[in-house]
Amino acid sequence: MNVVFQPSRASGTVSAPPSKSYAHRCLICAALADGESRIGGISESDDIAAELTCLRTLGTGINVSEDGTATVRGFDRSVVRGSGRKFDLPSLPLDCYESGSTLRFLIPLAMSLKGKTVFTGTERLLSRPLGVYEKIAAEQGLTFSRSARSLTVCGGLRPGNFVISGAESSQFASGLLLALPLLHGDSTLTVLPPVTSAPYIEMTLSVLRAFGIRIERNGQYSYSVPGDQTCRPSSFTVEGDWSNAAALLALGPDVTVIGLDPDSLQGDKIAVRHLEALRSGTPEIDLADCPDLGPVLFAAAASEHGARFVHTERLRLKECDRVAAMEEELKKCGVTLSVGKDSVTVPGGQLRAPSVPLSSHNDHRIVMALSVILSRFGGVLDGAEAVNKSFPAYYDTLKTLGLSASLL
Repeated sequence: MNVVFQPSRASGTVSAPPSKSYAHRCLICAALADGESRIGGISESDDIAAELTCLRTLGTGINVSEDGTATVRGFDRSVVRGSGRKFDLPSLPLDCYESGSTLRFLIPLAMSLKGKTVFTGTERLLSRPLGVYEKIAAEQGLTFSRSARSLTVCGGLRPGNFVISGAESSQFASGLLLALPLLHGDSTLTVLPPVTSAPYIEMTLSVLRAFGIRIERNGQYSYSVPGDQTCRPSSFTVEGDWSNAAALLALGPDVTVIGLDPDSLQGDKIAVRHLEALRSGTPEIDLADCPDLGPVLFAAAASEHGARFVHTERLRLKECDRVAAMEEELKKCGVTLSVGKDSVTVPGGQLRAPSVPLSSHNDHRIVMALSVILSRFGGVLDGAEAVNKSFPAYYDTLKTLGLSASLL
């Protein structure tokens, strides 16, 4: 699907879409609870659809109403306890589509099973780093077998002292924190610095507390996790998504996004400060805790005075190589990036209308970043449907803000 932009100016007030980061965590905790939970603010983006599909395959009863409220009846908790008791393994593969959160959050639960669980997804998803889990599986003698389109895990995971790297992704720590409380025995988790996207670990701990799970902090990134815990049913309303709101705020200073918590645990709330810095000067911006902001901040920098970005290497390990994708697409718009091993410099004052269509690289963050440029100059974006991964109502929202974006 293509979208054609005409030059236009964004202005107005819109509501932020719900945070898929919170939604993933809430749905998993609700699935692990004995009883029925209600989760408000569920948007069936492609990533959340993947989460819902996998949890239903595991036996969770989930009904999502038209207003986005999910009623979740948890599956038998013995499914995720390697206790030797009788339980039902998933009879079908857990299809994660292209959702990294779904895959990385559910793998430790699957490693807890005394049996085989198969994950499927796109080749890009299955090629993303999983070494933290692979190392744990090797240490405990568990099966962890990867192919281009599937991952097979055989458990069961035993409690113990887990020491993992925090350099690749905070999702590994979050996945373990979701699973370790359910094991028969106490565990510790130590995440070795540097810890990237650290605010998302705090988000995981916050949701676990809301569902009655006790985890004690021993140090900045060290945790004591009592075993034999059970999530309790809860009601939770998912807050607005700062990551997607950033793409709207980058469209111009006349855009207001409501439904956002300024005190949120989401690391991407820093987008407001970064956008202000880009509009007033040529800042250096550290993306270590907010890598998802990279593409849209690159676009905003090119539209303003330029900027230097550091800790950019992790952008290469997302839905696409986001550094290479933005380098390629901005070049079509007259902007040449200076790319180092872990840094990117975006010059200002070079931006012009693209003479050829821009490509989404099948990445929702690239779609939203390039929309910042195309809304100003006009042009065509190929693969526009990639935005459905996190923000299905994106183009309707653009029209609400007065932008001309026609789907073909």
